[in-house]
Amino acid sequence: MFPSLLNARDLGGYPTVDGALTRPRSLLRSDDLAQLSTEGLAALTAYGVETVLDLRWPEEIAAAPSPVPQQLPHVRYVSVSLLTDSPADWGALGGYCAKEQWKCAVLERLRPQLRRALAVISAAAPGPLLFHCVAGKDRTGIIAALLLALADVAPEAIAADYAVSTTNLREAYLRRRGDEDPAAIAEAVRCPEEAVYNMLDYLEGAGGAAAYLRGIGLGSAEIARLRDRLR
Repeated sequence: MFPSLLNARDLGGYPTVDGALTRPRSLLRSDDLAQLSTEGLAALTAYGVETVLDLRWPEEIAAAPSPVPQQLPHVRYVSVSLLTDSPADWGALGGYCAKEQWKCAVLERLRPQLRRALAVISAAAPGPLLFHCVAGKDRTGIIAALLLALADVAPEAIAADYAVSTTNLREAYLRRRGDEDPAAIAEAVRCPEEAVYNMLDYLEGAGGAAAYLRGIGLGSAEIARLRDRLR
């Protein structure tokens, strides 16, 4: 989709439980835009992206600054450090549970951070918005899964959207990090579908995606705008 990115996709065209398809060219997810080539930046412009939401931590942004503010001044760039305030905190959360339960742990433990990121998406202009972290699988994945659930996307489609990150990243990461243990790399990029089904069970227990979002502090109008991005 965008040259040099490994894990980018449009959340449009996914089947919903009532037989519709999600709206294309509205919400996109990806890995780190710091990787973008000149051709990739041109493709981002041609796609009509109007807003970029960078979910990385400040340390990550300092190490690999986004090219968007300097090279695409017509695109609104917003940074929201998602889930934790530092890599050390992230490591503590990563050790809290297995990957299959990770999304549920995030929903339970990190509600203020999720609310801030989703509020940015709700308030953004209606044109295409791209959100990303580094690999585009965990921080990006939890936001994508919540938005797809809110839009009543079929559970198997939400699970497939998460799992495809494994395929997108595995071979490239094995090449990029060839001095590391291949088994450790494979585990690092593993995105099990079961994690999504567990997340959806959690949301159902909370009364559904919209009820969960109300519970973390988003207003009814904000939730409606989020749903309208894909419906």
